[in-house]
Amino acid sequence: MESMGTGLSAPIFRLGTTNVTLGGFLVGASLLLVGCLILLAFVFWRSAKARQRAAADAAEQSRAAEARMASVLQAQSEMQGRMGALAEVFGARQAELTQSIGQRLDAMTGRLGQSMSEQAKSTHESLAKLQERLAVIDTAQTNIQSLAGQVVQLQSILSNKQTRGAFGQSRMEAIVADGLPHGAYEFQATLSNGSRPDCLVNMPNNAPSLVIDAKFPLEAWNAIRAAEGEAAQKLAAQAFRRDVEVHIRAIAEKYLIQGETQDTAFMFVPSESIFAEIHENFEAVVQRAHRVRVVIVSPSLLMLSIQVVQAILKDARMREQAHLIQGEVVRLMEDVGRLDERVRKLQTHFGQASRDIDDILVSTGKVTKRGQKIESLEFGTQADDDAAPEAKSRTAESHTGQLRLRVVEDDNG
Repeated sequence: MESMGTGLSAPIFRLGTTNVTLGGFLVGASLLLVGCLILLAFVFWRSAKARQRAAADAAEQSRAAEARMASVLQAQSEMQGRMGALAEVFGARQAELTQSIGQRLDAMTGRLGQSMSEQAKSTHESLAKLQERLAVIDTAQTNIQSLAGQVVQLQSILSNKQTRGAFGQSRMEAIVADGLPHGAYEFQATLSNGSRPDCLVNMPNNAPSLVIDAKFPLEAWNAIRAAEGEAAQKLAAQAFRRDVEVHIRAIAEKYLIQGETQDTAFMFVPSESIFAEIHENFEAVVQRAHRVRVVIVSPSLLMLSIQVVQAILKDARMREQAHLIQGEVVRLMEDVGRLDERVRKLQTHFGQASRDIDDILVSTGKVTKRGQKIESLEFGTQADDDAAPEAKSRTAESHTGQLRLRVVEDDNG
C-alpha cells in the first residue's frame, strides 16, 4: 500500500513549475471523464429537445404548407377559369385582329401595287427622258468631236504661212463684203507703184481709197506662245516686235500714195486676243504704227470702220440725189398752188350758191304764205302777187345757170 501510495504520489511529468503525479493525473482523468459524461448527457438532452422542437416546427410547417397548397389549388382553379375566359377573349380578339390585319394587308397590297405601277410608269418616263438626254449628249459629243477636228484643221491651217495668210484674207473679205455694197471695194487691186494691197475701199466724191492689209505676221507670235523659260520668251518677244515693225514699215512705204490712197492704212489682225495682247504688252509697236499712219485693227474694229464708211457712202448718195429732191419739191409746191387757187374758186361758187339758196328759200316762204292765204281766202292784189314769184323764179334760174357755167370752166381749167 505504501508502495502503491508512493507510486501514486510519484511525479509523472512536470507541467511548468508544477509536478504532475500519477494519482493526481488519475483523479483529474476521472473528473474529466465524469465531466465528459455529463456533457454528453446534456448534449443528448439538448439534441432530443431540438428534435422535438424541429418535429413540432415541421408539423406546423406541414400544416401551413397544406393550407398554402389548398389556397394555391383554389387560386389555380380560379386562375384556370380566368385563363379560359382570357383564352376566349384572346381568341375573339385574335380573330378580329386577323381579319383587320387581312383587310389592311389587302389595302396595303392594293396601294403597293398601284404605287409600284406608278413607280414603274415614272421609271419608264425617266428612262425615256434619260434616253433623250443621252441622245442629246451623243449629238453634243459628235459636235464636240467635229469641232475638235475643225480645231485641228484650223491649227494645221495656221501652221502654214500661206494658208494662214489666206485665213486672215478670208476673214477680212467677209467683213468688208458684208458691210459694203458691191462696187464700193476691190480685192487685190493694183496701185500705180505696182503693189497689190489686200483690199481697197473706194471712198465717195472721188476721194482717195482706203487700204486694208491682212498679212499679219503670226510666226513670231506662235514662237512666243511656244517659248519655254523667261529668256526664250524675251527673245521671241523681240523677234515679234521686229517682224511687226518691218511689216508696218512695208505697209507705209508701199500703200500710202499721195493723191491715190488715204494717208492712213489699216493693218488687220485676225484675232481679238492677239490685238489685245499687242496693245497690252507692245505699246511701242502701236505708237510706231501711229507715227507712220498705220492703224492696227481687230475684226470688231474693222467691222465698226466699215459701218462708218457705209454711213459715209449713204450720205454721199443722199447728197447726189438732193437736186432731184429739190426739183420734186418745187413741182409739188406748184401743184399745191394750183390746188389752192381751184379751192378758192370753188369756195366762191359755193358762196354764190348759198346766196341763191337763201333767195330760193325767201321765194318758197312767200309761196307758203300765199298758200296759207289761199286756204284762209285772204286774197290781195293778184297782179303784184303773181309778178313777184315769176321774178324770183327767173333770178334763181339765172344764178343756177351761172353756177353750172363756172363749175364747167373750173373742170376744164
